[in-house]
Amino acid sequence: MSSSQVAGSGEVARRTLEINMAAYMKMWSRYRQAYKNGTLFCSKYIKKPASEINGVYPGESLSRSGFTANRSHSYVSYKKSQLCSGTFSTITSVTGPARATDLRKWTRIAGVLPPGRGSVGAGMFMNHDQRRYLFGNRGSGLPGEDGAESSSPNDDEPGGDGAESGSAPPHITALTPMMVPEVFPNVPLIAVTRNPVFPRFIKIIEVKNKQLMDLLRRKVRLAQPYAGVFLKKDDNDESDVVESLDAVYNTGTFVQIHEMQDLGDKLRMIVMGHRRIRITKQLEVEAEDASLTLESDAEQARVQRRKSKRVRKDSSSLAEEMTERVKEAEFVVEAVPLPTSNEVLMVEVDNVIHEEFQVTEEVKALTAEIVKTIRDIIALNPLYRESVLQMMQAGQRVVDNPIYLSDMGAALTGAESHELQDVLEETSIPKRLYKALSLLKKEYELSKLQQRLGREVEEKIKQTHRKYLLQEQLKIIKKELGLEKEDKDAIEENLLDNHSSEFNVTRNYLDWLTSMPWGTNSVENLELARAREVLEEDHYGMEDVKKRILEFIAVSQLRGSTQGKILCFYGPPGVGKTSIARSIARALNREYFRFSVGGMTDVAEIKGHRRTYVGAMPGKIIQCLKKTKTENPLVLIDEVDKIGRGYQGDPSSALLELLDPEQNANFLDHYLDVPVDLSKVLFICTANVIDTIPEPLRDRMEMINVSGYVAQEKLAIAERYLVPQLQTLCGLDEQKTSISSEALNVLIRQYCRESGVRNLQKQVEKVFRKAAFRIVNGEEDAVRVTADNLQDYVGKPLFTVDRMYDVTPPGVVMGLAWTAMGGSTLFIETSLRRPRTSKEKDGPAEGSLEVTGQLGDVMKESAKIAYTFARSFLMKQQPENDFLVGSHLHLHVPEGATPKDGPSAGCTIITALLSLATNTPVRQNVAMTGEVSLTGKILPVGGIKEKTIAAKRAGVDCLILPAENKKDFSDLAEYITEGLEVHFVEHYQEIYKIVFTGQ
Repeated sequence: MSSSQVAGSGEVARRTLEINMAAYMKMWSRYRQAYKNGTLFCSKYIKKPASEINGVYPGESLSRSGFTANRSHSYVSYKKSQLCSGTFSTITSVTGPARATDLRKWTRIAGVLPPGRGSVGAGMFMNHDQRRYLFGNRGSGLPGEDGAESSSPNDDEPGGDGAESGSAPPHITALTPMMVPEVFPNVPLIAVTRNPVFPRFIKIIEVKNKQLMDLLRRKVRLAQPYAGVFLKKDDNDESDVVESLDAVYNTGTFVQIHEMQDLGDKLRMIVMGHRRIRITKQLEVEAEDASLTLESDAEQARVQRRKSKRVRKDSSSLAEEMTERVKEAEFVVEAVPLPTSNEVLMVEVDNVIHEEFQVTEEVKALTAEIVKTIRDIIALNPLYRESVLQMMQAGQRVVDNPIYLSDMGAALTGAESHELQDVLEETSIPKRLYKALSLLKKEYELSKLQQRLGREVEEKIKQTHRKYLLQEQLKIIKKELGLEKEDKDAIEENLLDNHSSEFNVTRNYLDWLTSMPWGTNSVENLELARAREVLEEDHYGMEDVKKRILEFIAVSQLRGSTQGKILCFYGPPGVGKTSIARSIARALNREYFRFSVGGMTDVAEIKGHRRTYVGAMPGKIIQCLKKTKTENPLVLIDEVDKIGRGYQGDPSSALLELLDPEQNANFLDHYLDVPVDLSKVLFICTANVIDTIPEPLRDRMEMINVSGYVAQEKLAIAERYLVPQLQTLCGLDEQKTSISSEALNVLIRQYCRESGVRNLQKQVEKVFRKAAFRIVNGEEDAVRVTADNLQDYVGKPLFTVDRMYDVTPPGVVMGLAWTAMGGSTLFIETSLRRPRTSKEKDGPAEGSLEVTGQLGDVMKESAKIAYTFARSFLMKQQPENDFLVGSHLHLHVPEGATPKDGPSAGCTIITALLSLATNTPVRQNVAMTGEVSLTGKILPVGGIKEKTIAAKRAGVDCLILPAENKKDFSDLAEYITEGLEVHFVEHYQEIYKIVFTGQ
């Protein structure tokens, strides 16, 4: 080589080096300026053919001079790894030949990090596979790790090798790490749902709000890629439009936008949280835009001044030529004003300061437990391992940073949004650790449940698959052996005949089993007001029954569930025992079923027949459940006091199991032969008397007395219920017929003296039938029934007098009786049958007492006791009177066709005997009841209300009752006791003074 050629080569190398150094110094000055000011600036791409640069030093790489070139592309960009003492990291991206013209669509914003500060976390710069993984899973986050280097430029190429020719990749803005300012008061507001962003964690966010998209684009172009991410309070609100600050939580995260992919109708960003912030107020977007525009104009002015002050060199210099090319390659982002809106786009924030804390034993224990729980979760679900490894910072123990550990623990869980927000808002580190530990424990329990369910499902699938394989193998074996049909099918075809008796028996049994309401219950009404309204609507009076049902509803409402009960209503006929049960079912919103056991002698009616018998059927209870189609109906067992007994068994004994709350939960019917739960059934029994009910059966029921009605109650029932119902039943109305209150009183007093209202209903219906006949026959257009013309409709009165004796003679006393028909007055008559003869007076002959009137054994014994006490009492009062000692007396109770029994006439018999012996009539209009002992003590009796009603109906104004019945008398209504002189006595001596001496 000649010396001229060597000199020429050296000159070329020198000039090329000047060009490179000029570009290098320009980039360095801009980095230095950004580093001093702490601001951001746009890096410029320097476009130069690769062939020129590769020809600078033949056989040498540019990497030795600090630059990197990619030889496989038409255009290259440069990267300086280290300048001075600071560490600078930039992402360089090279476009391929197919997309060389789209170079300006890529915006790179470089930031300066001071010495010793970290750059960006691992996972921030990704290749195509990593980006597809992240973008395909919205809401997933990766933490940043200190000290990580940027990835290779080739890792972030849009349109590199493998991309299809002619494809249009989205506009991507990749942002380099930068120094994050400690205070940044004004940030755009990005609202997210379900999962908040925790500090030092990365999250992918998509923004579709056009105004927010424009604002974020402008922030990125102005080298301010920061925002505030806040969680929405409503998890169902997927929109990123925030109308008011009340829609988001006040505490959020200050994030840095590391990469932004512009898809036209939305922005897809990778953001990294840095610290907690709190909203102080909302900002107007116009003012912010103005400040940003002024900053941009100032920056452009500074650029022009630097250009004017630049020392111009020789125009032929290659360095100047390169500088001009650099200036031409620069482009300036122009500020585009944002449209105005009522949405919340910008907010002013303050940093959230943690409370100072010491690494106490509690903090150490919490951190250790969190780490242990995370390890347990990883052991249960290996899918968590990758996430935890990404969250662990390189070169640092997580337990040494409780703040990061608490955030990592919360971010690892799938807790509710408000729970994660609670961790984000907590400023006390021990409390935050405790809350994060609670969420991790829940996640651990959920992982155990998932693992258990997974094992069960897997085991079930294995068994099913194994069974399927065995069945298929069995089919193949049978096919090879010539047995193609299943043995079961062959047996059914050969042995099962549709016309056989066994077929019908089995079919009926299966029909009964499948028609039972297993687990079906009707929704009950537990509102007291509604139940009271229904009961008052259907029945008048009966306060004891209504109060008991309302108490049942109140207990069910407090317990939250209802249980079955067994109630027994007893009282005279026609008082509404059966009809009140139907009203109770309507008030409780239960299905109603009634059956009567009166005269039942076969136990199979209750327990069912055995299936082996022809025509076998289940018992009444199973039939009830099938008909009502619920397990909690109301069952009325009517006339339980008239149940019979025969050679087929005792039905009352079968009712013992049915009506026992401790046993009917597993009631076994002979026909079904499977246990049936009857514990939710409400049983109501009715009876007229309780004496004939077996004692064990009576002990299982709650007895409620339904007493008869007085005249006032009958009149109210007739006017409110009977007259309107019977008018409608007979096709009449108020314009055609009417019946006066006086006529109803006459009906009650002279035609219907029983305790109930059934006979009154018949008489009123008789009146309306005759009235309908007259109207249809054309005799009258409208019928008005009064007391004067009542006999024209119902005939002559049945009761002309209220009492047998208007004035009682000596030896006659009015007593009170209580029968199945209610209360009634009962006269006791005594007479001298034969006086003592002269021979009897001289000798020790004794008198006698004969009783008649179809009296029972108890009443006969009571008469004997009364006779003995009367003789003893008369000897003390009148020693000279020996009438009762030797006379032969006769005691009779009128209405001999009616059987009478009971001990309550004892005091009445004594009074009648003393009245006859002293030939003194008792006080008029006095009635008494009470059992007497042999020493004269008055014992309590029953039926006080019915007896009081009967006494008042008979015109009695003085009533004598046992002292122990005072509590029963005090429960009576005022209109029943009004006008009565009542004496409560303990010994017969007190009765003697009242009826004979008037004391």
